[in-house]
Amino acid sequence: MEHIVILGNGISGITTARHIRKRSDKKITVISAESDYFFSRTALMYVYMGHMQWNHLKPYEDWFWKKNRIDLKTGWVQQIDFAQKTLHFKNGETLDYDKLVLATGSIPNKFGWEGENLEGAQGLVSKQDLELLEKNTKNCKKAVVVGGGLIGVELAEMLRTRNIAVTMLVREKAFWHSVLPFENAKMIAEHIKSHGIDLRTETELDKIIPDENGRVKAIMTKSGEQIDCQLVGLCAGVRPKIDFLKDSGLAINKGILVNSYLETNIPNVYAIGDCAEQQEAIGQRKPVEAVWYTGRMMGETLALTLTGKKSRYNPGNWFNSAKFFDIEYQTYGWVWPKPKENEQHFHWQHKDGTKAITISFDRYTNQFLGINTFGIGMRHEVLDRWLTEKRKINYVLANLKQANFDPEFYNRHEATIFKSFKSVLMKQE
Repeated sequence: MEHIVILGNGISGITTARHIRKRSDKKITVISAESDYFFSRTALMYVYMGHMQWNHLKPYEDWFWKKNRIDLKTGWVQQIDFAQKTLHFKNGETLDYDKLVLATGSIPNKFGWEGENLEGAQGLVSKQDLELLEKNTKNCKKAVVVGGGLIGVELAEMLRTRNIAVTMLVREKAFWHSVLPFENAKMIAEHIKSHGIDLRTETELDKIIPDENGRVKAIMTKSGEQIDCQLVGLCAGVRPKIDFLKDSGLAINKGILVNSYLETNIPNVYAIGDCAEQQEAIGQRKPVEAVWYTGRMMGETLALTLTGKKSRYNPGNWFNSAKFFDIEYQTYGWVWPKPKENEQHFHWQHKDGTKAITISFDRYTNQFLGINTFGIGMRHEVLDRWLTEKRKINYVLANLKQANFDPEFYNRHEATIFKSFKSVLMKQE
C-alpha cells in the first residue's frame, strides 16, 4: 500500500491528510515535533489571555485520528535522504515514504540583532513559543515588541491583559504602513495607543542589552534611546522553516520552490503552506504566503493530486482578515499602501475612529480593484463575486449594502459615504 508521509501537523498538513483519507485508503503518517495533535494556531493568544484552555484549541477529538487511520508520529526530522526516500529523526529512528508532503510552516524572522538570542527575547509562532512566553512573563513589568504586523499587535494585546507595559517599535510612519494605506495605518495606530500601548513609529531596534545573568535588561533603538524591559517580542515577520533542508538537493529560495501543482524539483515530494514558494506568479500574490486559508486550500488541492485527480493550485481572489484589539479588519482584492499609477483610493472614516472603508478602483476604467474595511463586517461571497465579475466602482457603492452584515449601519452612513466618494471623483476630474 502506498505510504504518504506528511511533515508538519498545521492546517496545511492536516487538511491534506483528512482529504486524502476522504478519497482513498492509502497509508498516511503525519509527523510533528511541536504537538501530539493538530490545534488551531490562530487561537493561541486566547489561551494566554485566559479565554480558552489548551484542550479547546483542538478542533478534533483525540480518537478522530485513529478512527480515520491517520497515524500521528511525534518526532524531530533532522535530515531527509530523497534518493532513498527516508526520513532521519534526531533520536536515530528512520521512516520510509513513497510520497512526501513538506508542510513545515514558519519561524520568526531574526536579522542578526545583537542580543537576539538572550533569555527573554522570543518570537510567537509555535506552541513552544507560548509556553516560553508564560515563563518569560512571570515577573515581567515591561516589554518591547519589535515589529508592527499581525503577530506584534496580538502579542501587545496579550501582554496588556496581564498589565505588562508595552512599547511597540514600528519602522514605518504608522502601524503596518507596508500593507495598509496611510489613512488606515494611522487610524489603527491611534486605536492601538488608546489601549495603553506606547507605539513608536519610525523607530528601529539596534541591539538588546543583557543583565549580569545574560537575560534581557533593555533595548537600544537606532536613534540611541535605551528602553528598559524584561521581555523583547521579536515580531518582525516570519520565514519558511526550511534550514534543515539546505544542501539536500531540494530547490530552495526563500521557501521550497513548487510549480502550480505544488510539486518540488524532486519526484514524489511536494511542499505546501508557509514553507512553499510559488515559482509561477499567481496574480499579484506574494510567492510565499503565510496565511491560514491558503494553507488549507493547498492541502485540499494536493490531496486531489495525491488521490489520482491532478489539480492546479488556484487560490482565487486575495482576501484576509485580522483583529486589532477591538477593530475587526477585512480586505478583499488589492488595496496597495501607495496607489499604483492606474489606481485611485476612496477613503471614508467614521468620526469615532473605529470604523473605516478604503476602496481601490482603476482611475481609467472605474473597475473595482479592492476594499479594506475596519469595524464593518462584510460578506465574503458578495465582494469575491464583484471582483470576479470586474464590477465598476459605481455599482459597488450603489450595492454596498448587499455586502454589509449590518444594513442599519450602512443606512445611517450611506449619505456621508457617497458624499466622500463624490468629492474624490470631483478631484479626479
